Amino acid sequence: MTLLAIDGATKKFDGLTAVNEVSFGLEAGEIVGLLGPNGSGKTTLINLVSGELAVTAGSISLNGQRLTGRRRDQIARAGIARTFQLVRILPSLTLIENVTIPAVFGPGRRTVAEAQEVALEALKQVGLSEMATASAADLTYIDQKRLELARALASEPKVLLLDEWLAGLNPTELAEGIALIRSLKESGITILMVEHIMEAVRALCPRVVVMNSGRLIADEATETALRDPHVIAAYLGEGADA
Repeated sequence: MTLLAIDGATKKFDGLTAVNEVSFGLEAGEIVGLLGPNGSGKTTLINLVSGELAVTAGSISLNGQRLTGRRRDQIARAGIARTFQLVRILPSLTLIENVTIPAVFGPGRRTVAEAQEVALEALKQVGLSEMATASAADLTYIDQKRLELARALASEPKVLLLDEWLAGLNPTELAEGIALIRSLKESGITILMVEHIMEAVRALCPRVVVMNSGRLIADEATETALRDPHVIAAYLGEGADA
């Protein structure tokens, strides 16, 4: 059974169609890359799945449960978590405090003590458990990204949406980031990741879906897509070498 099903998702803004009848699904345990040039509608689609935006038409469901029309907190509790292009952490709090907050509001009802246990496990997953009591304001950029990822994991999602989580990393950090995402896949989580770094896409995503001008133009194996003339023209530019 398809875990996440996107069926004809459409989003219009004052006559501009940012996402145009997009349909695809994710199976449990997959990592799928969401590719496309800037302005193609990728982040808007992520916002539709997470409930940041309401769909104009179409439907989105998780495990057969319709998400369309539900509040963001309800969608999060159902099992959708995300990161953002610009890191969103609470710099005035410690790492454990940052992660305990989403853990409290995850699925089920937890005491603060129970939420802290979940938060510590999430920090451990991203390699920050030894810094649990440190101030988030003192983190390096890569560790800020790790912390945001831990915040998403603390809600114990079925589907994790990564919006350019690897952007801005140096080569060493990029390798660490790829290894971290791979370790999450091994834990069984399903991931849809918006990404422009082809090294990461090839390393992590056996399959990609590609958008251009709001429409889905490809849904296929990564290496096949990166040789597809339509993908090359839309995403990499005419005559570019994938």
